[in-house]
Amino acid sequence: MNHLLASLPWHEMLMPKPSWAEKIIRPVLVYLILLFFFRFASRREIGQSTLFDVLIMLIISNVVQNAMIGDDNSILGAAAGALMVIILSGVLSRATAKSRKARYVLEGKTVLLVKDGQVVEENMKKQAVSHNDLASSIRKVGLARMAEVAYAILELDGSISIIRQDEMKDSRPPDCLPYEIVGELSVADVGYR
Repeated sequence: MNHLLASLPWHEMLMPKPSWAEKIIRPVLVYLILLFFFRFASRREIGQSTLFDVLIMLIISNVVQNAMIGDDNSILGAAAGALMVIILSGVLSRATAKSRKARYVLEGKTVLLVKDGQVVEENMKKQAVSHNDLASSIRKVGLARMAEVAYAILELDGSISIIRQDEMKDSRPPDCLPYEIVGELSVADVGYR
């Protein structure tokens, strides 16, 4: 057993072939490039995964694999690359949690689709949201008329939130609506700079 373990190519299995700097920089660059591509993709497309979306994700992961790892199959090299992706994701998550500007740049803004029963056509077109998708979201909350909708908001994840008119009759400010929609009335963004 000891002879078998001693005969394994430990150095090749554990140590990356390219430099440690390359093992750190490659996944960071690929992460940032993919973040840029997906940031500017249609939010509705990303928010609604279909079989085609799953296939695209699998193909993209295969396409960028070599760019991330280079000419290396080492265990420590893979661990270093994975660690860099996790660290970068954590840093960006913290940045978006603390700064409204960082959130806007990295994730985008929520978008108003309906206000007081009136569809905001310009935003619908910009965000590629169909009237059928909007109507479906309205029906899912049990409403049958556009006039019953106070706000319809395209969220960062591609879903559409519906706020009923009757929920807005309370005299208190709508403190859970996004800053982009109600401005300073929102306390949902407290702590942002």
